[in-house]
Amino acid sequence: MPSSHTPAPRCQWFSILAGALDRRSGRRLALLFLGVLLARGRQARSCWIRAAGLSSQYRRCYPTAAAVGRRAEAIATRLLVEVLRPLVTGPRVVLALDDTPTARYGSQVQGAGVHHNPTPGPAGSGFVYGHVWVVLGLLVAHPLGGVVALPLLARRYIRKANLGAVRAADRPPFATKLTMAVGLVRWAHGWLALWGKAVWVVADGAYAQGPVLKPLRKLGVTVVSRLRRDAALCSVPPARVPGRPGRPRVYGTERVSLAKRAAHPGGWSTGMFTVYGKSVEKRYKTFVATWRPAGGAIRVVLVDEPHGWVAFFGTDTTATVADILERVADRFTLETCFRDLKQVAGAGQQQVRGVPSNVGCFHLCAWAHTLTEVWAWNQNAEALVGHRSASPWDDPNRRPSHADKRRAWQHKLLAQEIQAVVGEHHDHAKIRDLAHRCLDLAA
Repeated sequence: MPSSHTPAPRCQWFSILAGALDRRSGRRLALLFLGVLLARGRQARSCWIRAAGLSSQYRRCYPTAAAVGRRAEAIATRLLVEVLRPLVTGPRVVLALDDTPTARYGSQVQGAGVHHNPTPGPAGSGFVYGHVWVVLGLLVAHPLGGVVALPLLARRYIRKANLGAVRAADRPPFATKLTMAVGLVRWAHGWLALWGKAVWVVADGAYAQGPVLKPLRKLGVTVVSRLRRDAALCSVPPARVPGRPGRPRVYGTERVSLAKRAAHPGGWSTGMFTVYGKSVEKRYKTFVATWRPAGGAIRVVLVDEPHGWVAFFGTDTTATVADILERVADRFTLETCFRDLKQVAGAGQQQVRGVPSNVGCFHLCAWAHTLTEVWAWNQNAEALVGHRSASPWDDPNRRPSHADKRRAWQHKLLAQEIQAVVGEHHDHAKIRDLAHRCLDLAA
């Protein structure tokens, strides 16, 4: 569905993000964002170009996507500061950190390799050939209830063995996922510190290691994550004797065994917590210990689950049990975001080879996901799911999905273009009815 008009309402976001590129590439990028949202079926880059009405400039669109990959951090800064700032309320900003793979095919894809597949499925393999993305997302509470993850910025992880296949001009220095994670948080913290809010990061247990925890503690960032069952915890050191020479102790001398603490029948408490959108009762223990990978004291929370006990921690010892357990549950929304990125936005379906092009296409999908959620933020829920009336087998009370929000925004964008094309010298009622019919058939 080619488009020749850039809608003005709401689409000023496209121009804001495109302002990070030079003027000529920026104009194409603004239209390319429109194509990403309007494209149907397989989300190949050529489909974006056709949907944006840029077929006559298709050769120039390819370097534009590569320019997005090279300037991803500058564009993400505009997204965070100028678009998402009004959504952040409360005393703290919560970020989520995790990685996800996207499958690719072909030996000419630069930097692609064999990676662990966290979601193989019933017939899937434990490994996948393609890319791995370390993603930083912003967690915000939605007015309709629940927490939503909005992807901000990602880093592409390339195994050291695969760096040689990357063209020298585009070859990045090798960095581990942990190093990339710290870099992403440093970037966000540099801007979030200006807002005067505390910064919390909830991460997958794989990132609960010294190379991540110690640098973030120095930044003043609180990290919440899962704790290994065999974590080598120590007691809290006693208060320093006044006048005693030397530095105060950071770690205690006694070892703390999580297994023994969990097996002891005493010390358990019960409380109500909001996890995964529901209020549930949890049986827990909490205490403060010291842990060398964290660089000091941490708040530990043991939870008695039906399948056994699990341990979580926060690097802020004043954090409550609710703060830790609810943030851990909120991190799952980033996993849901990854699913929507691949199934709805089509991340990883673009058949591109170069490193900048791959990075640019992934970020275009991620930012389209974020902008869709922002557009639907204050929309009426009934309007977002109005198309379900044609499907009586569907649950009308089900919360609007990301696909519903994307569909509604597509209708809005197309309706604005139709209105711009037909002008004001026609029967608006008939044009509106015709537009709704065309929109229903098209989407």
